Amino acid sequence: MTARTLDGQKIRDQIFAELSDEVRLLTAAGVRPGLAAVLVGENPASQLYVKSKIAACQQLGLSSALLTPPATVSTLHLLAVVEDLNRDNDVDGILVQLPLPPQVDTKRILEAVDPAKDVDGFHPVNLGRLVSGRPGLVACTPAGCMEILRRNDIKIEGANAVVLGRSDIVGKPMALLLMHANATVTICHSKTRGLPDLLRRADIIVAAMGKAGYLEADWIKPGAAVIDVGTNRITDHKEAERLFHGFPDRLEKFRAKGSALVGDVHPGAVNIAGALTPVPGGVGPTTIAMLMSNTVKAARLRRASPKFSATQSTTSAR
Repeated sequence: MTARTLDGQKIRDQIFAELSDEVRLLTAAGVRPGLAAVLVGENPASQLYVKSKIAACQQLGLSSALLTPPATVSTLHLLAVVEDLNRDNDVDGILVQLPLPPQVDTKRILEAVDPAKDVDGFHPVNLGRLVSGRPGLVACTPAGCMEILRRNDIKIEGANAVVLGRSDIVGKPMALLLMHANATVTICHSKTRGLPDLLRRADIIVAAMGKAGYLEADWIKPGAAVIDVGTNRITDHKEAERLFHGFPDRLEKFRAKGSALVGDVHPGAVNIAGALTPVPGGVGPTTIAMLMSNTVKAARLRRASPKFSATQSTTSAR
């Protein structure tokens, strides 16, 4: 048995098509949703991520702005940048690209973002809304994972689901979304005892540990749906031989290039799982799609709020 591929690019295109219609309606009403990205320093991976997000804005007709403070920026300076964006009525979504330099207080920066513009869904207010089941902006990666499951008709209600990882960005919100969809959820992590046995009982697995090939193929229940959130670049030849044993084409590509991208799930899972997201091409594209969705949603909700209307009147009067 070979697992069905859960194609994130296909789902991204579906979401983009739906968003395009909504953006056209908003634009016709005089509203052009806008995203501002804050990219500190010159981290190549961060630059690539932000570039893809700005390109998505352009594709959908959203306005976008890129702010690039230097790597030496202080917490106070970055707080001032965020506050300026909070006050800018043309900005509906604020994205602070992580990681930030070590001298910057990351939590303080993320908590400074206006929750109504927190399109990453990281603010404690939005996390609290998710916990209580109230409408809000949900973290993009977990929201994208839910779209993958739903749009591939994978039954969530009543399913045993295991979330491997407990971060505020993926693991915790993922578990909450699955619970709200009536799955029975177990959150596991590096200190969990009897992890393989727990995973073998799961109908749905979401792997978000950040460790290449951590989840062994024989830990998976035959036919389970596996969402692999990890994106890990490997360069070690012994690790490549461990992961690509039985996949001579992938091993040959690794040897030619000297590196490869792999998920948190061992590639051998393709022979056991019923459905599996590829790396790359699985969760990544849907994460960007949900960032765009959150930006459009924020634009719609902000325009509908009395607070925004009052701010607009004050601004117009000046």
